[in-house]
Amino acid sequence: MYTEESVETFLKNQGQLFDEAVASSYEEAEEFLEDCMAVELKTLKEVRAYFDEAGADISGMTDEELEDASEVFVLPSGGYLLVEG
Repeated sequence: MYTEESVETFLKNQGQLFDEAVASSYEEAEEFLEDCMAVELKTLKEVRAYFDEAGADISGMTDEELEDASEVFVLPSGGYLLVEG
């Protein structure tokens, strides 16, 4: 359901969102992403649209601030993984 890049990025960087690890293996990370219904998005514009639809007030946030949000995982290929904790 999720790209290998998304699962590996989350597994490696889960500390940006959680104080303690929620997954210790690729399989656990993939299952966690499925359980919390994480979303893969291609552009920052899509990230903004997602947050807007969810009712989050991000109107004053710059692109850099949005990328730095703990729920937003920037993927090496340039896409984004949103994980709500």
